[in-house]
Amino acid sequence: MKKPVKKVVLAYSGGLDTSVILKWLQSEYDCEVITFTADLGQGEELEPARAKALQLGIKPENIFIEDLREEFVRDFVFPMFRANAIYEGEYLLGTSIARPLIAKKQMEIAQKMGADAVSHGATGKGNDQVRFELGYLAFDPEITIIAPWREWDLGSRESLLKFAADHGIPIEKKNTESSPYSMDANLLHISYEGKVLEDPWAEPEEEMWRWSVSPENAPETPETIELGFEKGDPVSINGEKLSPATLLKRLNELGGKHGVGRIDIVENRYVGMKSRGCYETPGGTILLRARRAMESITLDRGAAHTKDELMPRYAEILYNGYWWADERKMLQAAIDATQEYVTGTIRLKLYKGNVTVLGRKSPYSLFDPEYSTFEADEVYDQKDAAGFIRLNALRLMITGKARR
Repeated sequence: MKKPVKKVVLAYSGGLDTSVILKWLQSEYDCEVITFTADLGQGEELEPARAKALQLGIKPENIFIEDLREEFVRDFVFPMFRANAIYEGEYLLGTSIARPLIAKKQMEIAQKMGADAVSHGATGKGNDQVRFELGYLAFDPEITIIAPWREWDLGSRESLLKFAADHGIPIEKKNTESSPYSMDANLLHISYEGKVLEDPWAEPEEEMWRWSVSPENAPETPETIELGFEKGDPVSINGEKLSPATLLKRLNELGGKHGVGRIDIVENRYVGMKSRGCYETPGGTILLRARRAMESITLDRGAAHTKDELMPRYAEILYNGYWWADERKMLQAAIDATQEYVTGTIRLKLYKGNVTVLGRKSPYSLFDPEYSTFEADEVYDQKDAAGFIRLNALRLMITGKARR
């Protein structure tokens, strides 16, 4: 039996799933629907979302579209990148990092509007249902959560398209009568799932990609850029100071132009199954390469290696939806403590899908030519290495003697 609901705040993108959900909530729960669309950099999706909501009977005062681009990059993307986080060696967590911010803002609107429920368009098979709902419950353990994919009988994308057609809901299609890709876009990335991608042997269609040219079709001339950092975060491109969102957008344009940032992976979802997805993360790919280069000359070996040990755990925490959990905050504090001197400039070459580090400099560089030189020096006595090696070999020598 459904719990009675008076007002529900729906995380609404204006796409196929959430447009159907909006109409379904009105009919199934007979409740007032409030839509919330987060502007995380998807741009052209926003006004169509407003128009669809109005067309489906949502009051203008119940339509919330918030520009979260700067907050998203400054308070979520950049802290994640300070950890150099990658899930399963490849995925830069572009979808994962957006969900905690959407959940937070959705709950703020629910409180403001006196709503007793929230809803999302994540399926019962995916990770996003976990990410959204862990966020909701972190802010209000008593909130009612409506997850239509776990309730309704619309079990396929074809059935959603039929529902949309029957109820006059306009849906974008890619010049075909079959289902469009399931896509998610924000300033960090765009993802693609479904359609031919459900066969892990099938090659993605070239026309699927939206942000980048193929490396084969990228310019024949490489482009060199300089990325400036202050305390672990990028602050400038080629000497020009930029806001977080503007900087990431510019990196996306540069990377996309040169075919940087495409990946095609099979990942392990938190709910237990494997999933095949394609991602374009041009700016993030550039940023990760530059950040690691910046840390290579500014972090002590112990701090750098400890960060690398913590990173897979941090990435898994974020992938699984625990951004608001104490363990993520604990790791974030430790990671941020290493970033005080991660300041300087990285010079990079972008060329046909590759990002190559050409140079690195920092006022806090730990690279000391006096010690590192292969020429004669006056600061290091090479004879000291003999004692160092014998002390480190002592346990091996003892073991070898005992077992000879």
